[in-house]
Amino acid sequence: MPDAEKQTVVIADPDPDFLAWASKHLGAENVEILTTSRADEALKLYTDRRADLLIAELHLAPFEGVDLLKRVRQSFPNAMVLLNGAISSTNTLIEAMRLGAFDVLRKESLAFELRPTVEKALQAAEQTRMATEAATEKTPRETSSDLIIGRSPAMQDVFKLIGRVARADAPVLITGESGVGKEVVANAVHKFSRRASAEYVAINCAAIPGNLLESELFGHEKGAFTGAVSQRIGRFEQCDGGTLFLDEIGDMPLEIQSKLLRVLQSGEFSRVGGNQTLTSNVRILAATNKHLEAEVEASRFREDLFYRLNVVRIHIPPLRQRREDIRLLAEHFLSRQGEGGGVGRRMQFSPEAIDLLENHDWPGNVRELENTIQRACVLATGNVLLPRDLPLGRVPRLGSRDGALSATNNNGAKATGGNGSVSLEAAAQAFLQASEADPALGPALMAEREIIRAVLDDSKDDTAAAKRLGMTKAMLKKRREQYEL
Repeated sequence: MPDAEKQTVVIADPDPDFLAWASKHLGAENVEILTTSRADEALKLYTDRRADLLIAELHLAPFEGVDLLKRVRQSFPNAMVLLNGAISSTNTLIEAMRLGAFDVLRKESLAFELRPTVEKALQAAEQTRMATEAATEKTPRETSSDLIIGRSPAMQDVFKLIGRVARADAPVLITGESGVGKEVVANAVHKFSRRASAEYVAINCAAIPGNLLESELFGHEKGAFTGAVSQRIGRFEQCDGGTLFLDEIGDMPLEIQSKLLRVLQSGEFSRVGGNQTLTSNVRILAATNKHLEAEVEASRFREDLFYRLNVVRIHIPPLRQRREDIRLLAEHFLSRQGEGGGVGRRMQFSPEAIDLLENHDWPGNVRELENTIQRACVLATGNVLLPRDLPLGRVPRLGSRDGALSATNNNGAKATGGNGSVSLEAAAQAFLQASEADPALGPALMAEREIIRAVLDDSKDDTAAAKRLGMTKAMLKKRREQYEL
């Protein structure tokens, strides 16, 4: 056992310069530092000295840092392990957190993050006596369809949280704007959970009418309603022992919310038209782009259900708030669209195209970026994507209090008002005409959404807004649903 007066830290890293710097940087009277360049020696040092903290590089010999973490946690479930290095795979980060790493730091951040993180870990080593059993399942193989990408600090925090919540069965509420990747995060939570080999089903609550959603979730008996010609098994029965992902749960009707609440509380439910009480052990993951606290205040969402779902919340920031991820995502989508992705040739970006992508606000988030890259690959004439190949338009912005806008229609002609500025109505008509002429025209459609949003904000009601836009109320309603306004 180490000296009761001192805490022992083992540092494993293949770089001798880093070992020398870390020993000096972390040195203190009450801390003993032991260093090694090998993972097997680090394991022996940690075991023999019953160290308080292990700091390990991700890439070690003869086995990787994550494997070292796994072996240490198998023998010492309470072990404090801090990993660092160049994180090449999202799966590596998520797996490390799932296995119980105290934290994972990027190499370039160690100069200012290592010491405070070590102090927290050592404090936790003194105070915490956990009995968490380390998971030892094989890491699922990473595929392009369920890959989560991001190097920004915000997304690194999301990855770490996925790793932590994957170890439990608690409900998870995933929030964020449309297109940020909420379903991809839900897939990752299931993929890394102990239910990974069981059933996983995703349902979009906004896409199914309320009278059918109840049957979809809980099933129905023969004759329960017109058209129910046979018994139907619902998703809760189908997913028993697995995971059910409820997308856009903020749009779930109140009467179904109450039945969902009962399942979360007791695990019991009945099929529509049936008297038999059934049970199901299902983990619920839910997602929404709505502000559920506001929905509760407006009595559109049950408060008790909100608290049942909001046990753990994962918020995904919009793409405009993590611009360092744009290039990484764009290059991933480009490689997927190139050879083997339908285009039939290897593609790459010009530096100017990357600059254009990184400076766009992406109101449609990752989904818009993916669609933009796909369209550019289909229409480009060469193997290098240039700015002219990217269907990005200058989204019109409000220019003054009277609602002047700056915009150009598809033919390059300006839509001007009487004073030489561009009015809301003139700009709206220009972009509406452009989108009607070419429904696949991405920039015009994006601009149309912003035009409609601006007119709605500037009008007293929908009737006035529809008149200014040159639409019927029915057309405006359809656009609002299409653009989620």
